[in-house]
Amino acid sequence: MTSSDTATFLEDAADRIADISRADLQIMLRRAALLLRNSGSIAFDGDIEEALRDLSGEFGKTRNDIVRFIVREWMEKNTYLPVHELDEDGDVDGTA
Repeated sequence: MTSSDTATFLEDAADRIADISRADLQIMLRRAALLLRNSGSIAFDGDIEEALRDLSGEFGKTRNDIVRFIVREWMEKNTYLPVHELDEDGDVDGTA
């Protein structure tokens, strides 16, 4: 559900507050709170959101960390950012 859908539901509920059940109002308010809490993030289509959820669970990272990782990888692969490569003959101090 997008933020505009939630806003529409909340406005409709405000217009007919006497007709809205307590449970429905709680659901709408919780959705609004989640949207506010995550307002810094980008909203994607459902299939992309599902893939991001799966990836974040698989990698043990947050959704926003996964989005940052994907964007960085894409930018490096398409030469919008410099790629940091290790020199084969360089010293790596025991790490690679």
